[in-house]
Amino acid sequence: MPLETSSSAVPSAEPPQHRPLLGILFKVASAFTFSCMGAAVKVVGSITPADQAFPVGQIVFCRSFFALIPVFTWMALIGKLNTAFQTNNHKGHLKRGLIGSLGMFFGFTALIMLPLTDATAISFTAPLISVVLAAFVLGEVVRLYRWTAVLVGFCGVIVMLWPYISADAISRQPDTTLALGALFGFLGATCAAFAMIEVRRLTATESTSAIVIFFSLMTTTFGMLTVVGGGIDPEWAWRTPDAKQALFLILVGVMGGFGQIFLTESYRRAPASTVAPFDYTGMIFAMAWGYFLFGEFPHELVLIGACIVCGAGIYVILRERQLGIDRKRQAEASPPRSI
Repeated sequence: MPLETSSSAVPSAEPPQHRPLLGILFKVASAFTFSCMGAAVKVVGSITPADQAFPVGQIVFCRSFFALIPVFTWMALIGKLNTAFQTNNHKGHLKRGLIGSLGMFFGFTALIMLPLTDATAISFTAPLISVVLAAFVLGEVVRLYRWTAVLVGFCGVIVMLWPYISADAISRQPDTTLALGALFGFLGATCAAFAMIEVRRLTATESTSAIVIFFSLMTTTFGMLTVVGGGIDPEWAWRTPDAKQALFLILVGVMGGFGQIFLTESYRRAPASTVAPFDYTGMIFAMAWGYFLFGEFPHELVLIGACIVCGAGIYVILRERQLGIDRKRQAEASPPRSI
C-alpha cells in the first residue's frame, strides 16, 4: 500500500476467478508501476535549483488527471464505464476523496523530502493503522494475535523513524527536511488507513468503477485548486515544464492509473489473502530505483524497521485468511435453521 495502493485503488467487487498465479503477477505489476510513479514524483519534485522543482499540488493534479486516461480506457474495455458515475452516497465519496487527497499530498511530500526507499517503507504502516481504526471506528473484533502483530509493527515504525526523529539525529541535521519528511510520510500512511476504512464502507453500496472514478476526479480537482497558491507563496506556484519534465509529469499519472488497474485485476483473479503479501515487493523496486536513479541507499535502521513492519503486515494478512477459513467452516458446520 503503500503510497498508492492503500488509498486510491480498490479491490474489485466481482468474485475472484481463482487464478492465483495470474493474480500474483498482477499484484507484482501494480507494485512495480506504483514504484515507477513514486520515482517519477521524486524526479519532478526534487529538481535543483529548488525554485525550478514542481510543487506538490501540480504533481497531484498530473497524477490524478493523466491517470484518468488508462482508467477510463480500461473501464470501457471491461464494460463498466456505464456504472462509473452511478452513486447514492455522495457524502461517502466526498469523505474518502478528502482524506485520500490529503494522504496523497502528504505522501508525495515525503517522497520528495526523503530517500525513495525510506518514504516507501514508512507508507507500509498504513495496513497496521487500519487494523486499529477497524477496531475503534468500525467496531470490528480484533483479538490478541492481531493486536500483538500491530504492536510489533509499530515498534518497527519507531525503528524506521528513529534516524530522523531522535534528538541526536535532529541536532546533526543542517535543517529539518528529513524529520519533516518522516512526519509527512507517517501522516500520509495514517490518511491512507482512514481512506481504507472509508472504502470498506463504500463497497457496501458502491461499484468499484464509481469508487475509483470519483476519487480520481476529486484529487484532480483538489490538485488543480492549488494553482491559486502561487499568489500566496512563490514555492507553490505552478511551473511550465519543458518536454522532458512534461514526460515525467505525464508518467506520474499514467503509471498511477495502470497501478490501479493492475491492483484491481489482481483482486479479481485471486483472494486478497493470496495476493496482498506481494504488495511488499514494492520495497525491492523502491530500493532499486533509489539506488540507480538517485544514488540512495536506505539507513540500516530503516531497513530493519521495514522488515519488522512488513513481517507484521504479512502476519496480519495471513491471520485474516485463517479467520476467514475458520468462519467458513463454522458456517458450513452449523445446521440449517428450520423455517
